[in-house]
Amino acid sequence: MRFPALFVNHGGGPLPLLGKQPSVIKHMKKIVSHHLPPRKPKAIVVLSAHYEADPVQITTSKTPPMLFDYHGFPPETYKYKYPAPGSPELANEIQRLFLSNNIDSEFNETRGFDHGVFIPLMVMYPGANIPVVCVSMHKSLDISIHLRIGIALAPLQEQDILILGSGYTFHNMGAFFNPTPRTIRASIKFNEWIKKTLLLNNDNTENTQQLLENLKDWKSAPGALISHPREE
Repeated sequence: MRFPALFVNHGGGPLPLLGKQPSVIKHMKKIVSHHLPPRKPKAIVVLSAHYEADPVQITTSKTPPMLFDYHGFPPETYKYKYPAPGSPELANEIQRLFLSNNIDSEFNETRGFDHGVFIPLMVMYPGANIPVVCVSMHKSLDISIHLRIGIALAPLQEQDILILGSGYTFHNMGAFFNPTPRTIRASIKFNEWIKKTLLLNNDNTENTQQLLENLKDWKSAPGALISHPREE
């Protein structure tokens, strides 16, 4: 069994690690125990919703620092450590894959692990002994570019490398803090659409093409623009 490409809900800031979102922690642990091979991946490539750049950036630090990109939480949440190594070699390979797919990219030698990276990895792989490389989203948030990024990274799955997308299927902060029946319905409908779309059998070329077309048209999905006023 090869390592899949996964998307995980990383929760709200450090709340999962504070015990405030136990269902998120339970889900992340279940992914490792039920949906991944029993062996560890050789490396992890993380695409966090909190990392945008133009052109697309690839981290190259051998010892990535922590990036506490949240505010107003208890002091202990700014002391977390996740000392996983980086991998300049893997970063170089990713850039070669991007070049082959006509995706402009550059290296970032100083970028660390934002909470979209370290929150899920602290839960899923607490040993922090697997190399991690982060790839940014493109700042334009153009869906076509991001589908090409996914296609470019896909060959890494054959090398026992885990590709991990990290974010939220609902990112309307106004509605998050002041929910209404309308926004709750939108959240449920959009989440159902995402699951249905991504679970489409993509074992053949025809279904894969249909999957890509559905994702390109994500803004037309039920509840999409309420769930994501901004595309990230």
